[in-house]
Amino acid sequence: MGEPLPDVSKHKVIIIGAGIAGLAAATHLSQHDMNDYIVLEAQDRIGGRICSTEINDQKVELGANWIHGVLGNPMYELAMSHGLVDINHRPKLPSIVATTMDGTKVPFQLLQETYGAYMCFLRRCEDYFTGAFDPPPGIHSVGEHVQLEIAIYLEKIPNADTRTLQRSIFNCLLKRETCITGCNNMSDVDLVELGSYKELQGGNISLPGGYSSILNPIFNKLPPGCLKLNSQVTKIKWPSGNDNGTDSEDSDKTVIEVDGQDVTNETVYIHCGDKIYAADSIICTLPLGVLKSNEIFYPKLPKYKEKSIARLLYGVVDKIFLFYDHSFLGKDMDEILLLWDNDEICDWSEKIYSFSKINDTLLLGWISGNEAEIMEKLDEKIIGDKCTEILRRFLNDPYIPYPSKCVCTRWKTNEFSRGSYTAIGVGSSQLDIEHIARPMHINNNKIPIITFAGEHTHPNFYSTVHGAYLSGRAAAEMLLVCKREDEPLDGADTDLSSWIQSIPLV
Repeated sequence: MGEPLPDVSKHKVIIIGAGIAGLAAATHLSQHDMNDYIVLEAQDRIGGRICSTEINDQKVELGANWIHGVLGNPMYELAMSHGLVDINHRPKLPSIVATTMDGTKVPFQLLQETYGAYMCFLRRCEDYFTGAFDPPPGIHSVGEHVQLEIAIYLEKIPNADTRTLQRSIFNCLLKRETCITGCNNMSDVDLVELGSYKELQGGNISLPGGYSSILNPIFNKLPPGCLKLNSQVTKIKWPSGNDNGTDSEDSDKTVIEVDGQDVTNETVYIHCGDKIYAADSIICTLPLGVLKSNEIFYPKLPKYKEKSIARLLYGVVDKIFLFYDHSFLGKDMDEILLLWDNDEICDWSEKIYSFSKINDTLLLGWISGNEAEIMEKLDEKIIGDKCTEILRRFLNDPYIPYPSKCVCTRWKTNEFSRGSYTAIGVGSSQLDIEHIARPMHINNNKIPIITFAGEHTHPNFYSTVHGAYLSGRAAAEMLLVCKREDEPLDGADTDLSSWIQSIPLV
């Protein structure tokens, strides 16, 4: 018997992170009468990359914007069951204007035709995932394939001016795609793996009370005192042994006592400042960006996990909010697509593909990748001035006002995220997601010592809130099913991704 450890709080399960994955895991444990757990959250709020806030008396989404899809989406079901969706609201089709750098508006028919062609190119990329046919030789990325399709398409356009316009539209749509996918350039995204992402039907749904309104119905189900805010995890000390569970016998365990409970050399210790927590198992929902940038696991994670963490992309997607005292855009202008002349980006601001109207006095611009990282380092007045310069040029109106306020997200420099969401890069695959999701066992124990959750651990819904939610629930279920004597696991190397794919969506 060793000496009692000071200031150590012991629990059956510790969940790291109170984003949607961590909250889903906690709820699932509580629903199955397993309440000996805590949730450690580094920030002073719950939600992670779901972050609705109020600025200038207006609700804005700094993080997740929409519920992606209706059919089979647990987030939609949850929102509906708590009256968070305005079922009477029928969004009107937005009025989109595409303009060149000299303020010339592109005929809508040409815009529509070009967009239709672009979507066909993108859908063809998705088809390679089934393996029914092979990509063209030497083409490995979505960007390369789409550019090849664009070149073939434009060759058939006889008018040089039309070709130039359409090329600008295609470039704009590819910039838009980097924000949807979460990457710097579509040439970074693996061609064959694009189809691994599954889109749920029903379009994008926004919540009138903000996406964060969905958090309280989940949080309210948790036992009092289980959430520890402002508890940044700096070290996770786990018993290395052998994560395939083959190197030691139960008789070798060292047992010490903490708060009247036994802990062994199979216990995980989690350091938060001067506090230490102990657990039989942990559910790690740290974002992929944090896993990439932090070395908090002692010893390090197995090589197969480290390599997969390194291979997956974790893109930066930021928003630029422009607040005005008075409206200045016409009622027939809901979004302005920016058709830059040059194929190559010379300034960070040229990565902004559009400004959309949230309401009459609030515009939203999107930016991704390297240019978003550059923007994050700039003062917001400089960003607001640059956006005004762009709007004046593309709308050919020197009197467009400066915003009264400019607010930008900074997800890359946010130490608790280090980026926005996951994409599968060239040379990576769905297998890397499954490697990260795989639970870790030691000493032939059926119960995993570490399970992983978060959008980056769902093989089909990566980059989404519903993917994170389902992964959290599946990670909790993995711990629960191992405790049920009537439902033993066959071996210790069960893959969590099989749970994620088979667990009911609603």
